[in-house]
Amino acid sequence: MGLNITEKIISAHLLNGEMKPGTEVGLRIDQTLTQDATGTMAYLQFEAMGIDKVQTELSVSYVDHNTLQMGFRNPDDHQYLRTVAAKHGVVFSPAGTGICHQLHLENFAKPGKTLIGSDSHTPTAGGLGSLAMGAGGLSVALAMAGQPYSIPMPKVVKVDLSGALTEWASAKDIILKLLELKTVKGGVGVVFEFAGEGVKSLTVPERAVITNMGAELGATTSIFPSDDNTKAFLKAMGREEDWSELIADTDATYAEVVEINLSELEPLVAQPHMPDRVVTVKSLAGLKVNQSAIGSCTNSSYSDLKTTALILQDQQLPEGVDLMISPGSKQVLKMLASDGLIANFLDSGARLLECTCGPCIGMGGSPTSAGVSVRTFNRNFEGRSGTQDAQVYLASPQTAAKLALAGEFTDPATWGTPPAKIEFPEDVPSIRHLFIFPPENRDEIEIVRGPNIVPLETFSALPDEVSSEIRLKVEDDITTDHILPAGAQITALRSNIPAISEYIFSRVDEGFVGRMKAAESGIILGGENYGQGSSREHAALGPRHLGVVAVITKSLARIHRANLINFGILPLVLSEKSDYDRLSEGSKLTIDTTSITPGGESVAMADGAEIKVKNDLSAKELDIIKAGGLLNYVGKQL
Repeated sequence: MGLNITEKIISAHLLNGEMKPGTEVGLRIDQTLTQDATGTMAYLQFEAMGIDKVQTELSVSYVDHNTLQMGFRNPDDHQYLRTVAAKHGVVFSPAGTGICHQLHLENFAKPGKTLIGSDSHTPTAGGLGSLAMGAGGLSVALAMAGQPYSIPMPKVVKVDLSGALTEWASAKDIILKLLELKTVKGGVGVVFEFAGEGVKSLTVPERAVITNMGAELGATTSIFPSDDNTKAFLKAMGREEDWSELIADTDATYAEVVEINLSELEPLVAQPHMPDRVVTVKSLAGLKVNQSAIGSCTNSSYSDLKTTALILQDQQLPEGVDLMISPGSKQVLKMLASDGLIANFLDSGARLLECTCGPCIGMGGSPTSAGVSVRTFNRNFEGRSGTQDAQVYLASPQTAAKLALAGEFTDPATWGTPPAKIEFPEDVPSIRHLFIFPPENRDEIEIVRGPNIVPLETFSALPDEVSSEIRLKVEDDITTDHILPAGAQITALRSNIPAISEYIFSRVDEGFVGRMKAAESGIILGGENYGQGSSREHAALGPRHLGVVAVITKSLARIHRANLINFGILPLVLSEKSDYDRLSEGSKLTIDTTSITPGGESVAMADGAEIKVKNDLSAKELDIIKAGGLLNYVGKQL
C-alpha cells in the first residue's frame, strides 16, 4: 500500500511509536523557529537544560511580534534573544526584517523537512512541502536540545482541488471555503493534504496562504506536494538546490476526502468573531467599512501586495476609511520598490507599516469603537484587534483593497477586471545578509539579561489527590486570546511570568486572578474546543503560576492541550457533557490522581456527587504531569 506525503515524512523521521492514527509518535525535528513573543521563554527553558548548542539542522529566532519599543522591556528581550542565539548556535532575525513565516518560507523551509515553531501559524511552510507544526515554546526548546517531538499520529484528510480560480477569487477563498465546510473544530487530530489538478494552478505563495490559515481548523498541520511550482519558487529565492520532489504515491490512502472545485469559488469573507463564519462578500453589500488592513503572515507576500498596489493605482481612499499595509519581509518591500509600486500605496492614502505582525496581534492599528475592519489576517477573535467591540472580517487582499476604496461591501461582479496573476521578477533580491548567523567564538559570547528577564519558576509534582474548587466556568470556543490577551502592554511581559499572570482571563472575568491568589489552587471548567488559536504557552504557564491544577472541558484544542501537559496541569474531559451544566463556579471537586490511567476514565467527587472524567493521555504524558511538567520530567533524564 502506498504512502501519502504526510506518512512519507513521518516515516523518515520516526524515532518511536507506530504510524497508527491516535497513537503517540516521536519525531526527529530538522528545523525550529521561534518568535519574540514566545521565544524568550523558550530560550530560558533551553538554557535550563544545560545544552551547549542546538542539535537541529537549523534553528532561527525571529523578532516580529513585540517590535513596539515603548520602554525597556521589548528591546531588552530582543537583546537577550540576539545574545542567547549567538551563544547557542541559532540564526537571529532582527526586528523589522520581516514576519517569521514569510521569512522562513523565503529563506529556510525545505520540502520533506520537519519544522516546529513556537507560533501556531508555523504550518505556512507546508506550502512548499515541509511538515511544519505549531507547538508550545517548551516543546520547541526540547527539540532544539535534540529531543523527539511527540504528537498523536494524525489522520490524513485529502483535500482534492479541481478546476482553477477565476475572476476575483483567490487562495484566501479556498481556505475560507474549507473553514466553512469543516469549522474551527474540524481539523483536530488531522493533517490536511492538498492534491488534485487544481494544485498545479497554485503558486507557493498561494499555497502558503492556505496552509497558514489551516491552523484555524485546529489541524496538526496542512501540506502541499513539492512539484515544479515548488522548484520554481525555490529557484526564484536563489536556493534551487533545496528542492526535492515530494508527492503522494498513486495508491496512497486517506481517512477522508474533501472536494473543492476552484472554478466555482467566489470572494468570501469570515464574519465576526470566528474564522469559520463564512459568507459571500456580495451577501454583505451595503455594509459600511471603516478600515482595511492588508498583510500579516497570511497575506503579505510579493504577489499579495503587488496585486493590492495595482488595485490602488490612480485611486484614493474615501474620507473616513483607513488602509494599512504590512509587507511580510524586506525582500517583499525591495521588490515592490523596484517595481515602482510603493507610490501606489502612498498616493492612495494608505499607511505603509513596518515588516512585522503589527495590527494582526493588536500591536497598533486598532479599529474605531464598533468599527468595521476588513483584514487579510487569519483570526478575528473578539478583542484581538485591540478594540473590544470592533467588527473584524477576514478576506483576501483583493477584497480588502476593493472594499476600502468603496468604503463599503460591494458585489464583486461590479469590480471590473482583476489584476493578472503575479510572477516574480527575473532577479529577486536577497536579504539573507540581514540575518545574524552564529559566530565561531560562541564561548566568548555573554548573554545579556535585562530586568524583565525573570528566571524560570520550578513547579512541584502532582499530588496524589487534587481537591480544589472551580474558580472559573467558561463557554465553548474559548481561545488563548481569551485566556491571555495580546496587545502591546501585555505582550511585553512574556519573559516575566509573575507579571503577565496578572492578566489571565482579564477580559473574561476581572475577578479570576484575585480568586486564585486568595486560594492555594483552582480548577477551570470549559466547554467545547477550549484553548483554540495561538500556540502561546503562557496561556498554560500563567494559570499554572496562579495555582491551576486541572482544566476540565467538553473538548480541548491540540496545542493548548500539549501546553497544559508541558506545565503539569491535568487536561480532563467530561465523560458526559451534560455534567457541564451540573457544575458551576465554586463547585468543589476531588480527584484521586493515583487512579488516573492513560486513556482511562476516572471518578471525580463534585460537591459530594460522582461525575466521570476521561483523558486521552499517553503513559508518557501522564508521567510528565505527575512529574510537575515536561522540564522536570526531562531534567531527570538528561
